[in-house]
Amino acid sequence: MKKILLVALLLVGYIATASAQLPAVSLKTIDGKTINTAELSNDGKPFIISFFATWCKPCNRELKAIQEVYADWQDETGVKVIAISIDQAQNIQKVKPLVDGNGWEFDILLDPNSDFKRAMGVNMIPHVFIIDGKGNIAESRSGYTEGGEEHLIEKVRELIAAEEK
Repeated sequence: MKKILLVALLLVGYIATASAQLPAVSLKTIDGKTINTAELSNDGKPFIISFFATWCKPCNRELKAIQEVYADWQDETGVKVIAISIDQAQNIQKVKPLVDGNGWEFDILLDPNSDFKRAMGVNMIPHVFIIDGKGNIAESRSGYTEGGEEHLIEKVRELIAAEEK
């Protein structure tokens, strides 16, 4: 009986996570514009949220790898990447030079107080969320290994195929 209850609770937790909407947190763009995270979208198409910091080497490797294929991904699927910097206020001035230096074409948001990071349950970076066209969290993962970005685009393709049915 305890096993059944545990499985039921885990399943409910998984379903809640799998269909969770984005929390409402006010963040700023690099240009100082305020954005409400609950309103993040990609015109009904999937998008990717990537939490990073300027000092996080795996984060930077992952975003560089995504940048190398980003134009192809956009042409094929229309996916958008939103990179969320969790650099604290004293380091926030390092974000724009890093973004410009790497030629990242992603939307960049600043989360210097880690409000969005906490609201999303992120404990370790890099952390990536794949959001479906309806704004639901379809997948979440921490860490980065070389080639891991391929899984992201595969999941985006799956979401697009499922939405077309």
